[in-house]
Amino acid sequence: MTTDTDATRDRHTCTACGEAYPTERLLVLHRGARHPDALDAEEVEAYREAYYEEDAELKSFRIRALGVIVLLYFGFLMLFIVFAS
Repeated sequence: MTTDTDATRDRHTCTACGEAYPTERLLVLHRGARHPDALDAEEVEAYREAYYEEDAELKSFRIRALGVIVLLYFGFLMLFIVFAS
């Protein structure tokens, strides 16, 4: 059983606004997007790296999702041809 102290210990909190995030990466992305003026050079570089990693993951997801949609479309088209004839 987890307690409130366990849940808050695993969270990363923004020093500027107090919002909590479950991972360090999400905190870095939040600080870069919402508080860019409060970042030093190291934090800016960490934000850029996290941003490019997330962008690559999103592109990969979009390609895979498009592939699934295309397969479903042609699969249903073939089923229609088979059962409609």
